[in-house]
Amino acid sequence: MPLDENRPLNSLGFAKPPADTRVVVAMSGGVDSSVVAAELASEGYDVVGVTLQLYDHGAALARKGACCAGRDIHDARRVAEEMGFPHYVLDYESVFRDAVIDEFADSYLAGATPVPCIRCNERVKFRDLLETARDLDADCMATGHYIQRKVGAEGPELHRAADAGRDQSYFLFSTTPEQLAYLRFPLGHLASKDETRALAARHGLRVADKPDSQDICFVPDGNYAGVIEKLRPGAAEPGEIVHADGRVLGTHKGVIHYTIGQRRGLGIGGLDEPLYVVRLDVDAHRVIVGPKEMLATRTVPVREINWLGDAPITARSEWHVSVKLRSTRPPREAVLRPLSETEAEVELLSPEEGVSPGQACVVYETGDSRVLGGGWIWRGY
Repeated sequence: MPLDENRPLNSLGFAKPPADTRVVVAMSGGVDSSVVAAELASEGYDVVGVTLQLYDHGAALARKGACCAGRDIHDARRVAEEMGFPHYVLDYESVFRDAVIDEFADSYLAGATPVPCIRCNERVKFRDLLETARDLDADCMATGHYIQRKVGAEGPELHRAADAGRDQSYFLFSTTPEQLAYLRFPLGHLASKDETRALAARHGLRVADKPDSQDICFVPDGNYAGVIEKLRPGAAEPGEIVHADGRVLGTHKGVIHYTIGQRRGLGIGGLDEPLYVVRLDVDAHRVIVGPKEMLATRTVPVREINWLGDAPITARSEWHVSVKLRSTRPPREAVLRPLSETEAEVELLSPEEGVSPGQACVVYETGDSRVLGGGWIWRGY
């Protein structure tokens, strides 16, 4: 059915009835995406639910706290059956391993602290799954992410969620303008997760009280090092724990067991000063420790930048912005200086501790909710 420009837009932004608007909903089996699917189905949209099987879920059936496991696939299917729309499970195991898990392992071995959830959104959900949605002749794809899509003067913009405590913009900075034009985030405007659960209860969904996922889906119990050892046998080579002044303080069982900023579990007690991991020398198999002040930095190099501003990033020599360097930390003011369309140097107005290669640097308009883009921290100082 052709679009009627004189017709009022439906809730997804299309000038046609909901029944003539097909939307693919990415369903993880959790309460968030289930509510999105149920709400859109109840509004009369032509909903198609799709769940990705990202890894061998046979061993994870009894595991809680991770998405896309066997129980989650079952929960997504049940929601679709109860709400009366079709649901498909797609086997993306090989794609997920090639695009996400292998890089996670290699980055960890190189001394970085990777964020695989960002790569999953970038390379699987918002690339391959989005293309599947197009193949199904969907007008758009909706997800349960807590982030807002607003239409500005130059087109769709990405904004932080209304609920700062649920905001997932840090994990979605690499969404391209083309993807943003096709995506919808129906939960981003909600004031709290309680509202989401209330909607689930109103629809009678049995996932209304289901706990949120906490772990990276392929890392059981948060044991990153254990996963790396399975993926890369022999990766945990022992070495020395060395103070920044050159003193050898002890030994370790593998660099993969440590992250920048770590204080606990170093096994070098009895010292007068608290020590933190300040650097990982992967080539020499050394963990470098030092006082807390050595963790502070004001200069952050960033590459692989995805820019979402109205003007090109290179249109200015300096951008006065706010940035997040970890998902759990609030944005802080900074100056971004572009080196190219995909690389920049970020100067923080106040020092940040524990800046680590492999983490993301997400850029926001200062004093506003808009996401201007972001990139990857690739070297620590």
